Parts: sequence; structure tokens; C-alpha cells
Amino acid sequence: MALQLWETLKESIVAYTGLSPATFFTVLALGLAVYYVASSLFGSPADHHQRPRDYQEQMQPLPPPVQLGEISEEELKQYDGADPKKPLLMAIKGQIYDVSQSRMFYGPGGPYALFAGKDASRALAKMSFEEKDLTGDISGLGPFEIDALQDWEYKFMSKYVKVGTIKKTVPVTEGESTAEPAEVADKDVPKTSEDGPSESTEAKTEEIPSSVKTEDAE
Repeated sequence: MALQLWETLKESIVAYTGLSPATFFTVLALGLAVYYVASSLFGSPADHHQRPRDYQEQMQPLPPPVQLGEISEEELKQYDGADPKKPLLMAIKGQIYDVSQSRMFYGPGGPYALFAGKDASRALAKMSFEEKDLTGDISGLGPFEIDALQDWEYKFMSKYVKVGTIKKTVPVTEGESTAEPAEVADKDVPKTSEDGPSESTEAKTEEIPSSVKTEDAE
């Protein structure tokens, strides 16, 4: 049955098109291929208007970097890309850079999104994505890690704009906290009698005997 249908189809192709079955199917396949290629290039009118609009939105110029000055690490977390209205910032060795132009890398969903809003010096030096390495502490790094971090810093300095620095809190030791009151005490508290009588006291002591001698002489 199927063989009869095939023979009938071949005869019809030859009768109506004048082409052999092989040539007919080759031409048909090429026609379909050209149709799909043309459809993908031009698409529907709705797609044709939608794509340029999306492209224009992506190509909108970025606002100029805003200088923040000195901010804390807690304040830096506000610029991790979660708020699209705020610039995307990242710090290396305490220096903060605006990386908004590379949002596809450092923004939400990007391969380096964990570094945004932080000083990720240690993580960059070690090429680590662990939470414990997302810090600006670079103590204990090896020479190769230091070199890697230096390369990252040179890259950021040449590509991005520096917009601020991270405020460092210096811990006050016990010796430093007691030194100032001691100095104040030395300035405010008068010397005791162990240091000897003051000049005014000596002067008064010398004046009293002299007056007494005068009365005795009279």
C-alpha cells in the first residue's frame, strides 16, 4: 500500500512539475531553509520594534561616577548592585572603584557578583569565592597571591574611576587610653610638698623673718 502511494506521488511530481522526485524534494528543502533564515532575520513587526528598544535601553549612557570620599565598609554594602539606581562599587586594598560599566560581571547574576559592595582584596588575591575571603585583610598572603592582587589593582586603576576610600577604625590599646589622662593629670594637679616648696612659699618665708627682725631692732 505504501509502495503504491509512493509510486503515485512520484508520477504526480513528474507530471505536474516536470522534475524528478529527488530534484523536487531538494528544491523544497532549500525553499524551507530560506524561509526560516528570512524569518529569523526579519521576524515579525512586533519583534522588529521591540529589539531596538531593548538595545537602546542597554546602551543608555551611565551617569558620571560620584565621589563618596571616605565611607565605612557597612556603607559600601549599599552599592552591591541590588539597587539599580545606585552605582555599582567595589574596593581593592581600601580604594573604592565604580564598576558600573561592568555590571554584567559584578552586578547581580554576574560571575563576580559576590565581590560587589565589598573590599574583596583577599578573595581576588586567592581567586577565592568563599565568604571568609571576602575581606580587605591581606595579611599572610604568599608572594604569588600578592602579585595577583597587584595585577588586579593595576587593572582597576586603569579601567575604573576611584570614587572613595574605606574608613579604617584604629583600635585603642590600654596603654594609649591611660597615657592621655596621665598627661592631663600632670598638667592640672599642682606639685605636692615632696617636690619642695614653691617659689612663692619661699618668698613668703623669707619675708616673715625679715619683718620680725625689724620689729626686734626697734
